[in-house]
Amino acid sequence: MLELRASVYYGLSNCCYFGMWQDIVGHDDVAERFRRTLEADRLASTYLFVGPPGVGKRRFALGLARSLLCLESRDAALEACGRCESCRMIAAGNHPDLDIVGLPKDKSTLPIELFIGDLEHRNQEGLCHRLGMRPFFGRRKVAIVDDADYFSPASANCLLKTLEEPPPSALLILIGTSPSRQLPTIRSRSQIVRFKPLAQEQVAEILVQTGAVEDRETASRVAALSEGSLERAAELADSALWSFRGQLFGMLQRPRFESVRAARAIQAFVDEVGKEASQKRDRLRVILDFAAEYYRSQLRSAPERGDQFVAALDATLAASEHIDRNANVGLVVQWWCEALSKSQIQTARS
Repeated sequence: MLELRASVYYGLSNCCYFGMWQDIVGHDDVAERFRRTLEADRLASTYLFVGPPGVGKRRFALGLARSLLCLESRDAALEACGRCESCRMIAAGNHPDLDIVGLPKDKSTLPIELFIGDLEHRNQEGLCHRLGMRPFFGRRKVAIVDDADYFSPASANCLLKTLEEPPPSALLILIGTSPSRQLPTIRSRSQIVRFKPLAQEQVAEILVQTGAVEDRETASRVAALSEGSLERAAELADSALWSFRGQLFGMLQRPRFESVRAARAIQAFVDEVGKEASQKRDRLRVILDFAAEYYRSQLRSAPERGDQFVAALDATLAASEHIDRNANVGLVVQWWCEALSKSQIQTARS
């Protein structure tokens, strides 16, 4: 699965959209906005990139950093030469003026150590310390914080001084999904840049060109459910998911939903993906999306049973919210299946 995602994210230079800004699909309007900003010499110190996951926000942030740190290109050109020492170091992943942090696999929030160092090295290490240092090359330093949706109040407060009094040579880019998921201390001090979902045909074309799927028919089917996200498309391209989708729909269609049996089947399929809790959450999230798709289609085709389907859809969306808050996967599966069973019984009685 990881190899499939890598082929989608990093194989874009071979696809038919080659030639767009930094070979990033669908966000030329954002690139043009930054060009105008740089031409006017009005680059802000902090930007918050928001939009659906898997649409290229992180890739865009890296492209922006590459352009701004290039030693041979002027800022307003928003292009990197690819030949200078700075470009070579970015390609190698060891540029001293580019700092990238994100959510560790074993954490549910961004730890404060990422920003101000551990207890023995408080304010002597971490992103805030490094961002305040003079650039090694060129005129600026760039820091990218992935997974900005997972700031805790403590880790957000670590950034407060940097946000209020940014170093003159620093650019900070935060990457999240929605302004509403950001803490007020972050949101109010950032310029928000919105990234749109990719067009369905763009997702399908990328899947075909990168070899992530075997044929165009599969690519179109996956793209239709991807919500414009390459990350979601990579998940949906897994044939095992599509096989389970049919099994799930069969369980949901039964006159009497068997919650215990369904929970066991769902949990078993979730466990197959691996031991990492994050992998299990990702798989369950896709299953919940399949169920939401099913109930929405039933609402359209059988409006006379609307109360039942609305209740089931509400339970499904609530389960997704629990997963987004890193709730225990097994408990969410149990709660969800019981909620679906109750919704069926309650509407049958009424």
